[in-house]
Amino acid sequence: MPKLKMFFKPTCPFCLKVIDYIEINEIKVDLSDINDNVNASDLVKIGGKRQVPCLLIDGKPLYESDDIIKWFKSHKY
Repeated sequence: MPKLKMFFKPTCPFCLKVIDYIEINEIKVDLSDINDNVNASDLVKIGGKRQVPCLLIDGKPLYESDDIIKWFKSHKY
C-alpha cells in the first residue's frame, strides 16, 4: 500500500468532501492542516503551490477533490 498524506484546510469545502470520503471508507491517511505554517511550508516545497486538497501518494502530489476521490476508487479504497 502506498503511503498517503493529505494537506487540507478545515474551512475548505473541497477538502471536507475528500475527508468525508476518507472517513466513510475508513482509509488510513495522515492529515496535515495547512493552518499550521510548518505544514503549509511543506506543501509549497513539495508541489510549488499552496493548493488544497493535496494528496501525497508516496510523496507525489495529486490535487483536485474529484481527482483524489477518483484515485481512491480506482485503487479500491
